[in-house]
Amino acid sequence: MSTLKDRLTADMRSALKARDELTTSTLRMALAAVGTAEVAGKAKRELTDDEVLAVLTKEAKKRREAATAFADAGRAEQAAKETAEGEVLDRYLPKQLSDAELTDLVAGALAVGGFTGKAQMGPAMKAAQAAVAGQAEGGRVAAEVRRQLGL
Repeated sequence: MSTLKDRLTADMRSALKARDELTTSTLRMALAAVGTAEVAGKAKRELTDDEVLAVLTKEAKKRREAATAFADAGRAEQAAKETAEGEVLDRYLPKQLSDAELTDLVAGALAVGGFTGKAQMGPAMKAAQAAVAGQAEGGRVAAEVRRQLGL
């Protein structure tokens, strides 16, 4: 079992004992998503910490998008709940890069690869994503790559 999954399970049990309903339900949801990812494919397997992190990142993104959708629809209470769930998941994710740090990393990745034009967007994104290593959302990285390539 991965150490991140162990931490999620232990934290969920602690929240359950402390009667922290928000944390308990959020971590249950996250562990269910991890379990679903483990049984996806031909055979059940244990996920690595990086794979568990990818599942948590996806779940946190879902919460942010749902909070935005609820806020736009005028459902502030539901938006606040989704935002709070996202904050619980953020505890387990790596610290996000600031805009300046993201700009520097993307510039370095583009310079090393020699990427300059629109035709090289795919390889440039791959290099930038590798440099960022999950510390920024894909949309932010793509926007920065486009900006630096002049697209």
